[in-house]
Amino acid sequence: MEDKRVKEMAGKLVIVESPAKARTIRKVLGGGYEVQASMGHVRDLPKSKLGVDIEAGFVPTYMVPRAKSKVVRELRRQVEQAAEVYLATDPDREGEAIAWHIVQVTRPEGKPVHRVVFHEVTPPAVREAFQHPRRLDMNLVDAQQARRILDRLVGYQISPLLWKKVRRGLSAGRVQSVAVRLVVEREREIAAFKPQEYWTVEANLAQIPPPGKGRQPEDVFRAVLVSVRGKKLGRFDLKTQAEAQAIINELEGATYRVLHLQKKEVRRRPLPPFITSTLQQEASRRLGMAPGRTMRIAQQLYEGVELGEEGSVGLITYMRTDSTAVSPLAQEEARAFIAGKWGTSYLPEKPPVYKTKVALAQEAHEAIRPTSVYREPEAIRKFLDRDQFRLYDLIWKRFLASQMAPAILEQTVAEVLALPPTRPSPTGEQGDREMGYIFRATGSVIRFSGFLVVYQDEEGGPSAGEKFLPPLREGEPLDLVQLLALQHFTEPPPRYTEATLIRELEKRGIGRPSTYAPIMETIRERGYVERVDARRRNSPLRPTELGFLVNDLLVAHFPDILDYNFTSQMEERLDKIAAGSLARVPVLEEFHRALVTELARAETEMRDVRREAEPTDVLCEVCGRPMVIRWGKNGPFLSCSGYPECKNARDFARTPEGKVVPVERPAVEVREDLAPCEKCGSPMTVKQGRFGPFLACTNYPACRHTRPLPSEAREEETSEVCEKCGRPMVLRRGRYGPFLACSGYPECRNTRRVASRKP
Repeated sequence: MEDKRVKEMAGKLVIVESPAKARTIRKVLGGGYEVQASMGHVRDLPKSKLGVDIEAGFVPTYMVPRAKSKVVRELRRQVEQAAEVYLATDPDREGEAIAWHIVQVTRPEGKPVHRVVFHEVTPPAVREAFQHPRRLDMNLVDAQQARRILDRLVGYQISPLLWKKVRRGLSAGRVQSVAVRLVVEREREIAAFKPQEYWTVEANLAQIPPPGKGRQPEDVFRAVLVSVRGKKLGRFDLKTQAEAQAIINELEGATYRVLHLQKKEVRRRPLPPFITSTLQQEASRRLGMAPGRTMRIAQQLYEGVELGEEGSVGLITYMRTDSTAVSPLAQEEARAFIAGKWGTSYLPEKPPVYKTKVALAQEAHEAIRPTSVYREPEAIRKFLDRDQFRLYDLIWKRFLASQMAPAILEQTVAEVLALPPTRPSPTGEQGDREMGYIFRATGSVIRFSGFLVVYQDEEGGPSAGEKFLPPLREGEPLDLVQLLALQHFTEPPPRYTEATLIRELEKRGIGRPSTYAPIMETIRERGYVERVDARRRNSPLRPTELGFLVNDLLVAHFPDILDYNFTSQMEERLDKIAAGSLARVPVLEEFHRALVTELARAETEMRDVRREAEPTDVLCEVCGRPMVIRWGKNGPFLSCSGYPECKNARDFARTPEGKVVPVERPAVEVREDLAPCEKCGSPMTVKQGRFGPFLACTNYPACRHTRPLPSEAREEETSEVCEKCGRPMVLRRGRYGPFLACSGYPECRNTRRVASRKP
């Protein structure tokens, strides 16, 4: 009996987060190892209460969610039968915390427990990690717990105040509220911006063609007037059309010639390989992917994809990183690949080293790169879905370009002299400048493509629309094709997109690679910001009426928590906890003391929006009394001040100047491609309801027929993972409201209710 027991315990158990990662590691390790997936976190703070004992030193109370109970039972059984346990969760604070929670719920007393860390799921990296296991790093666990507790203190102590003063279902967050503040302040900058008019005089010029040859389109180029009779033109020197037209009139009959040419060689260096934030920004800009979706697809590429006979293979390194470092082995492989494909001229003398520019970068492992550059995107395209291929192709090209030689461009600046016929003919260049009108044209030509053969960076290049100039010579006469007076206006700063908002958070040292995507999802799900164009995932963000209100209340009553520097400094303290140079409890105590003081003051001083009515200039079309803005469970609306005698209510919008105007509830999108109404045959339109968009008959109110949107239009991405198959869960709208469903439907039909909207 004893021999049988020893035999049962002879195996080694490896625990990872997902089934995909388990398949890849199982293939690498082979026999003697059992690999089990935890499906992400196995414990969390309770949803129904704070779950932190403040008096006892901020001790968290964890529980196993009901959805994870079956997974935990299986893990306990596997741990009981194993001789050794290896925790191979992700190589960051979150992964360290998941490993620690697994130990707490499985209780492997008396058995060796090893922590193994690798940044790419490849045979060499996995085997190296298993040859050099370590113990759990409790400093990393403490840092993750401190972040979780800080967020819980803010969410569960400020959010109830918002429920009391505004409406239920709202939430505040230590980082999410700062992100909303950035969007709100940018919107107010735009609203307050006063455009300034200015004009430019521009000339379309062309080389004089040889006799018998017509002018070609490439012979024409555009030049801008920069100097008038020796006086340099400033941006706002021509304020009106009349001033610009006066110059055009003076140039009637002028002669044009090339006065001066300046050529210089410009070396354009490649951008560094991706880190988390730059990957999210480029995937949004180039591929139209939301940050959350980018990270889910990157996770799939990291954990492993089935490549036919090769089996499950991890295609990229770990995707949550703020380091641009690259391993020497990867650089050597990239250099060999580049030399073989394009020649040694495309290699820099030495492998490049990129400095990390992220403020307070701490979780530095390695940049995001392909695990092997020899696994070219087109060669494995048939094994990847569309989004996996597009993202892998982007990562592969960016990394390869980062290891290549700079591109060499020849930049030309041409100055063209225009001499009106009424001016005396000057002598010498100085005289020309003092008596004539100087136009300037610039252009570039690629002399050596370098990294541009692989990847066009965001700075663009000649192939990305940069201007060309024909081969000009000093003193060469030119033909005037057209003289133009063009009107311009200064423009306000652009609205943030999710990608540029992440860049701003990163620049200020707010948040970390693992937090950017959840922040973007949260501020949209809570209704604080919305996309200007709901159909485009990279559309600019603007604050909603609710976003303005909640931000103003929080900034007024919780200035420390909403302060950019305070939030950045807190990130720095979390990093110090992770490094072991700072204890967790003192940081939490200091934060909580300030929070309690501000909470007490806000409790009495924060205005009660539910009982307030904001006056407007709009008159009720039913009784003629003024209408006021009130807040209901679905947000703000115009209500007659004569309520309850007059129950008239309207939707409203604000003009850029802040004026309130009544509007009809807009259709989100007219869908002529959908089947007409089943009851009356009228076209259907997409409208916004309490639980999101739905299809409604345009013949309303005569016909009140509605139906759900097609599933692809009703799905929203979430950060949840299916506990049955490990695929991402999506938020869908059903007959009885929203619910979570596995994205693997119909193969996996797992669904569960949406957690109550508590902070």
